[in-house]
Amino acid sequence: MSPDDPSGPARYRLLGADGRPVLSTVPGRLGGHRRSRVYGRLDCRAAARALAAGGYAASRVFFAREETARAAGYRLCAVCLPEAYRVWRRDRAPAG
Repeated sequence: MSPDDPSGPARYRLLGADGRPVLSTVPGRLGGHRRSRVYGRLDCRAAARALAAGGYAASRVFFAREETARAAGYRLCAVCLPEAYRVWRRDRAPAG
C-alpha cells in the first residue's frame, strides 16, 4: 500500500510537497523538524538526542518520501544521511 492509497482509515499525519498536512494510511518513512527544515531517517541519532532533551517533539513532522521532503523545502540531515548530504552540499557550492 502506498502513502497515497486512500483505502482504509487514515491514521498518520504526514507533510505533503506543499508543506501542508496530509492524512495517510501508512506511517511516514522519514522524520523532520519544522523549524530547522531538516529531514532524515527515523533512527537518526541526532533527532533521538533532540527528542530526549525535550521540546523537539512539538516541531516533529513526517514524510512519505525524500522527494516530498525536498519539495516542501526541507534539506537532508548531515548526521544520518552523510553521503547524500555531501552531494547536496557539493551541488549547492558556488561555481568558481
